[in-house]
Amino acid sequence: MNARWGLMAAAALGAAMVTLAPFEIAAQGRGRGQRKQEKAGPFTRLPDGKPNMQGYWETRNFFTAFDLETHEKAEFGVPAGKGVIIDPPDGKIPYQPWAVAKKKDLLEHHMFEDPQAHCYLSGVPRQMYTPFGFQILQPSGYVVLLYEAFHSYRIIPLDPRPHIPAAIKLFEGDSRGHWEGDTLVVDVTNQNESTWFDMAGNFHSDALHVVERYTPVDANTINYQATLDDPKVFTRPFTIAFALGRNPQADYQQMEYACVEGEKDLQHYTESEGGKQNPAAKQ
Repeated sequence: MNARWGLMAAAALGAAMVTLAPFEIAAQGRGRGQRKQEKAGPFTRLPDGKPNMQGYWETRNFFTAFDLETHEKAEFGVPAGKGVIIDPPDGKIPYQPWAVAKKKDLLEHHMFEDPQAHCYLSGVPRQMYTPFGFQILQPSGYVVLLYEAFHSYRIIPLDPRPHIPAAIKLFEGDSRGHWEGDTLVVDVTNQNESTWFDMAGNFHSDALHVVERYTPVDANTINYQATLDDPKVFTRPFTIAFALGRNPQADYQQMEYACVEGEKDLQHYTESEGGKQNPAAKQ
């Protein structure tokens, strides 16, 4: 078993969560986390002069899936340390007071309600660091992201078309992209409130607005940065950043990870698997 995914499974069990158990099984034999990254040359360009980001990618900051924030103690099998929040400097989400209490309640009493445990799409930015990688395609006028997890995809037009009406809410939101030099900037609106940022219960409302920045560094590295604003939940915007690494396997193919809501009834999970407490079982 790949050590990285074994840690993931152990952490999920230790935290009484169900979200990652399917990931660990599907990832056996994939060899991820064990590949030696060769020194990369400069990134190439497409005929239109824009950076060529096409290929298979995955996050190089695996623990983001557990908790975005800096954490002072080990949790979920993840050692204490800095998260991926680079602003504010303390590495914490700037929650409004009521939201601090809600996040605490989610973490302590409602972890089985993690949307990924129900096989929901992950939303932005969580889809970018959900386990398994993704493919980038760049057909004329678009950037397309095809994720292995949850059959998710994002089609990002690069023309100046407006966002869809605000009343329409989607799991992956509505993305509009443009280039600023060699950086792809993606404006994401219209997300629903049914996704979390991580397994630690960090959450948002349907007012979430995300601005992503994809900056190629070399042929094998993209710096990813996202600024998140939600006036219903946060006191100010905050920013996350981490690196995406290219999958160098020449014969690599994405697998079909078919997570389907209801394939295992979460209401019947035991508490050790992240289910609700059953008072009758303790009598």
